[in-house]
Amino acid sequence: MGKKRRYSAYSIFLLLTTLQLSSSLSQSHPHQEGIDHSASRILKEEHLEVHCSRERSRAAWKIIDEYLMPFVEQGKYQLSNKCRLHPSNDIFRDQEEHKIHVDINEWRCGYCKKVFRAEKYLDQHFDNRHINLLNVSHSKCLADLCGALHCDFVTNSQSRKSKCNPAAAARNRHLCENLADTCFPVNEGPTASRLHEFFLHQFCDAHTCSRGRKPFSRGGRKHTSVFYLAISILILMLLPIFYLIVYLYQKEMRKGTQQLKRISKTGRKPKPS
Repeated sequence: MGKKRRYSAYSIFLLLTTLQLSSSLSQSHPHQEGIDHSASRILKEEHLEVHCSRERSRAAWKIIDEYLMPFVEQGKYQLSNKCRLHPSNDIFRDQEEHKIHVDINEWRCGYCKKVFRAEKYLDQHFDNRHINLLNVSHSKCLADLCGALHCDFVTNSQSRKSKCNPAAAARNRHLCENLADTCFPVNEGPTASRLHEFFLHQFCDAHTCSRGRKPFSRGGRKHTSVFYLAISILILMLLPIFYLIVYLYQKEMRKGTQQLKRISKTGRKPKPS
């Protein structure tokens, strides 16, 4: 009988201990769950996702550099950081400036000096190894301005025979005019006013379904032709040879003239006295 009582007491003690342990675990479980959620949030924050096309951002910057910046530099005008065309507002600008084009099939990373066979492989390297260097917090996606800057016209990604969409043309023109107003405010002086007018003619006037209007009507950056440069170098190399040949020819001609004079003098008969 005493053994049964001891056994019952022991069973009750085990039951109470088990209930207390399960209660403590259930109380600590939400805290543990909170740690897991916070950890997952940290991982999500560390995994940077950039929803911006590198290729179209590159095309937009080439257009800015080719058809806008020469005239901005000529007018000695400083773009404001608020202007979306400013280099600091390009997410990929720092990475693009760390590309080293060594040769036709050789691209080098300016951060870690690794070499790649093509630019697309270097872009993948930037996305995999140096994506943490993107200034996502302050910079914006330059590809969003492609409609206003005529990226499709430059890259030939849109068929020339495709029908014009009046709504899209009006939307791109509105974005283009907004860029002109924010980057070149007319109340900031004559230089800004001239560039504002230039920007409208260079980029915005072509956003229409009327035929005959093409972008970049004012031209772009002047490039020295490789063929012209080669011809100039060749002429500079051949010019001294040409003058040397002319000099030697004239020298031989003078010698020949002197010899003829001697011959003519010796060939004359003396007059009789």
